[in-house]
Amino acid sequence: MKRIYLDNNATTPLLPEVREAMRPWLEEQFGNAASVHWYGQRARAAIDESRGAVARLIGATDHEIVFTSSGTEADNLAIRGVVEALRHKGNHVAVSSVEHPAVLQSCAVLERHGFQVTYVAVNSDGILDLDALKASLRPDTVLVSVMLANNETGVLQPVQKVSEIAKAKGILVHTDAVQAVGKIPVQVDTLGVDLLSLSAHKIHGPQGVGALYVRKGVEVEPLLVGGGQERKRRAGSENVAAVVGFGRAAEMAGRDLTAEFQRLASMRDEYESQLLKQVPSARINGGRSPRVPNTSNIGFPGIDGEALLMALDLEGVAASLGAACSSGTLEPSHVLKAMKVPDSILRGSLRFSLGRFNVSEEMSEAVAILSRVLEHIQSVSTPKAGA
Repeated sequence: MKRIYLDNNATTPLLPEVREAMRPWLEEQFGNAASVHWYGQRARAAIDESRGAVARLIGATDHEIVFTSSGTEADNLAIRGVVEALRHKGNHVAVSSVEHPAVLQSCAVLERHGFQVTYVAVNSDGILDLDALKASLRPDTVLVSVMLANNETGVLQPVQKVSEIAKAKGILVHTDAVQAVGKIPVQVDTLGVDLLSLSAHKIHGPQGVGALYVRKGVEVEPLLVGGGQERKRRAGSENVAAVVGFGRAAEMAGRDLTAEFQRLASMRDEYESQLLKQVPSARINGGRSPRVPNTSNIGFPGIDGEALLMALDLEGVAASLGAACSSGTLEPSHVLKAMKVPDSILRGSLRFSLGRFNVSEEMSEAVAILSRVLEHIQSVSTPKAGA
């Protein structure tokens, strides 16, 4: 069966160039970057080179990049690390209501330890209510965290304006840019943020490595202690092969960002246009908002999303109900609930996300398969006359 992979927001296939860059560090190269001998210093040089590549992708300096095990760890370090470091200044944090679970669960941990968190609402298009954000800020607010691109809908948040609002009150700003980096231009100074999370496996790099940008002068209490790695901000021997792969993926992402943006946006828009012609009742969740070019969250009224997802998989199309880390839960998307999506659409919404290996022919085929599967589901669920 020919398979069509449309779940690139969950993870992306490894680029051949990334695999080749990692290969020596999985085979003949094996030094610990903390060692002073030849093997260790070669590993240190490889990590430093990759650190520079990741920094250049977001307009940072090398020493502002902290390598982590994932975007999730980067979010945890940003939220919990900064709040712990600044607890003498205040105990309040403001975040958007549509954040990734890595941010929301970090905030839940803070609340269990006596901190206070305000969850700021978004409108029906998924955009943060800036007036509500302003109203949420207090003298004891130490951090605001608003994601750049939503992982479920692709909706872009006005992070630059968020930074302006927070900085006027001397408050630090973090953005989870995991789903934005490599898809749109991301520059930390333009955004005005103090901390920014990113992840390798969302840009066709390896799983198991992420990074946190920490602006010079910002205090972060480490979550992991024991060694002096990452300028004492994240203890533990670095995963050299994964870090090298991250660096190569960052180079590739920055090289043809504009062309890839246009290609993905064109395919995504054509996919949505074709689908809406075939299924007029479908709804693009967040479709009226600025979005990253590769993401489409589509609601099908009266359809069970889980049944649709499984039926598509049997036909060779891989999509998602929402965040990959939330798979297995029967709870409807907190993002769509925050957008006040009607229940009939809420439970029948799927995310389709494209990547570098997708081509336009696949998108037309996916539309045909989806239309056929929907027609079948509706036919078996519609009571027959006289029944």
